[in-house]
Amino acid sequence: MDWNTLRNTAKEKFRGACRVCPVCNGAVCTGEVPGMGGLGTGSGFKHNVQALAEIKLNLRTVHDISQPKLSTKILGMELALPAIGAPIGGLRLNMNGAVSEEDYNTAVVTGCARAGIISMTADGPMPEIFDCGLKALLTESGRGIPVIKPRESHKIIEMAQRAADAGAPAFGVDIDAASLINMTNAGQRVGPKNKAELEYIKNYTTIPFIVKGVMTPDEAKACYAAGADAIVVSNHGGRALDYAPGTAEVLPYIAEAVKGEITILVDGGIHTGADILKMLALGADAVLIGRYLAIAAVGGGSDGVVFAINKLAAELRTAMVLTGTADVADVPETIIWQHKRR
Repeated sequence: MDWNTLRNTAKEKFRGACRVCPVCNGAVCTGEVPGMGGLGTGSGFKHNVQALAEIKLNLRTVHDISQPKLSTKILGMELALPAIGAPIGGLRLNMNGAVSEEDYNTAVVTGCARAGIISMTADGPMPEIFDCGLKALLTESGRGIPVIKPRESHKIIEMAQRAADAGAPAFGVDIDAASLINMTNAGQRVGPKNKAELEYIKNYTTIPFIVKGVMTPDEAKACYAAGADAIVVSNHGGRALDYAPGTAEVLPYIAEAVKGEITILVDGGIHTGADILKMLALGADAVLIGRYLAIAAVGGGSDGVVFAINKLAAELRTAMVLTGTADVADVPETIIWQHKRR
């Protein structure tokens, strides 16, 4: 198995839903929502990629770090590297049915488990989306994190209990889907959540609570005050609000506000091990990988996902050695190059 074969197979199966471009920058798929593109002008999608690409790493090789530590613990979960599969659903609507909902969830959840990490699973307008995620994590002894759309709070609590009963170590709510067009078109009621509602959800659930879709320091603080266990810095892949900044742009400000108080995850344009290292240096504890694993899952099933994660791990290890970084749990901001005039 090799990456080019996975990409070519995935491209054929996507049938235009994702072009699997040599550089995934959102240019070709602009406005394709539903689909795999960014909303409207696609600027939110493009900003994610641009912001990450503009960050440069300092090359350091005068040190004795040759075996860096890639493993970490997130919300009590041991991970072989600081990466989690992002929740992706609606295969018929967004991916031209490249694979079935069940096969996709099986590929990602099983592949991530085999590679020593964990995947999130999705929710959506059709009940089968959430149900297939639960079914997949049941086959892996609960090795999955269901993410629920921002439905009415009592419904979220009910679905979170189903996740807990299936053995999930945590659940999430992607509040950045508060006005998601796919849910709106299907007549599914979703909306924003205030601090009191987040507190209510936390108080009536039994497993760690992740709030996905935080893009400002004040909302990060509100999630912490509400009792959330983790946040995901995310603009929903640029698929919810046009003109949103890139996640790598806002992450340092959010980390400055809540680092050490709440677990910080981030997504948005992450395709390489160096991208993971950049996000850790900007303040994240771990990252979410979406489109990269989607290509691997469609192109090669669970074997493809394992291959892709191992590729990321090898790239991350190389980037850590070449920046003098010993441990993913302690990545200094100084590995990022900053231009200073003398």
